[in-house]
Amino acid sequence: MAQSTYSRPDEIPEFKEKASEQLNRTVERAESAANPVAGQGREGGERMREVAANFKGALDKSVRDQPMATAAAAAIVGFVLGALWKS
Repeated sequence: MAQSTYSRPDEIPEFKEKASEQLNRTVERAESAANPVAGQGREGGERMREVAANFKGALDKSVRDQPMATAAAAAIVGFVLGALWKS
């Protein structure tokens, strides 16, 4: 029977160890690349919550102080969005 030229049985543990080390290095690189992205995502989410809270406060104040102007602005925004959606 012909013996394989690619590996010998005594090289298999060494091959497994090298493959495991390479896999660990790849995982570490992926984690180091993903951590900043995850941090930026969290930071972006926090900023979006701040903007939403500010917008809600401004909208509540506008409805309370100038209800007709707020209703007109909402109608205009709805018209524009509807026109954009249709096209």
